[in-house]
Amino acid sequence: MTDINLVDRLSRFARVDLCHLPTPLEPMAGLGRHLGARLFIKRDDATGLAMGGNKARKLEFELGRWIADDAIDTIVTVGAVQSNHARQTAAAAARLGLRCELLLEDRQPASADSAYRRSGNVLLDHLLGAAMTVVPADGSLETRARDRVAALRTEGRRAVYIPGGASTAFGAIGYVLCAAELAAQCRTMGVRPRHVVHATGSGATQAGLVTGLKLLGMDVRVWGICHGPPPSKVDRIRARVEDLERALHIAQVVDPAVDLVTVGDYIGDGYGVPTDAMREALALVARLDGILLDPVYTGKAMAGLIDLIRTGRIPADEDVIFIHTGGAPGLFAYPDSLG
Repeated sequence: MTDINLVDRLSRFARVDLCHLPTPLEPMAGLGRHLGARLFIKRDDATGLAMGGNKARKLEFELGRWIADDAIDTIVTVGAVQSNHARQTAAAAARLGLRCELLLEDRQPASADSAYRRSGNVLLDHLLGAAMTVVPADGSLETRARDRVAALRTEGRRAVYIPGGASTAFGAIGYVLCAAELAAQCRTMGVRPRHVVHATGSGATQAGLVTGLKLLGMDVRVWGICHGPPPSKVDRIRARVEDLERALHIAQVVDPAVDLVTVGDYIGDGYGVPTDAMREALALVARLDGILLDPVYTGKAMAGLIDLIRTGRIPADEDVIFIHTGGAPGLFAYPDSLG
């Protein structure tokens, strides 16, 4: 299948316009020279919705289906206190004239940076007009959200629950489309990607990329660098792939045992906890290429990419693309750890 045919196939799905697309594909000349590698970066931090990020692509399709059916006036979604998904969902709601309620799980110890619970994404959530409730990390987050949706519906609201990360089959379609966009850019630029590296979490970004690249017949390994405990990640991504294949009405194209690659070596002491390798990655990319990563997701993913090249797991003579999924507002929640 060509990228043009794939885009045509996806055009039948309802969609709202939230992104600046296509996002740039750029050489990472500085870091590439430093590592002796051929590096490129796909700038999904430049999607444009409230300082950008990968969730905007997903929300175009996830919200599009509800709006097409006139089935929504209120969004309820979830994430960590410094959730990038929450920020972009709040921004999408503001643009579309919807109410937004955020249930944010406090996953950090009391000793976290002094700005963690009031700056960064939290500040932007307030500015965007979302109603915010912070809850403990006790495993009840999704139940609380679904209960809140039920309560709002009894009040006559057309409330909809959007899972964390907009990690649904429809959300994943956004990254199937990204794969087609990336393929077209690579063809124009003469890039022959063998490896794509990105931060993986709720699974829809990786599911969409892997499925899209397989549909296009591209021999590319997608490395998902985990930002939290990895044991369940492949199962989660596999579930998103299966949901996506059903939504697209296609036969199985992804072999989970071969095509779903996750790496949990760069988490450190846990989700959102800074590591020395992350700090090095942030500084190198900022000082060599003038690009800002974040301390929770892309910083650790870039630390992974750097180590994979240094250790030879990714050969230095093959074209490598890093998907920058955004998150730079989170930098302002970590001044004590990064200053």
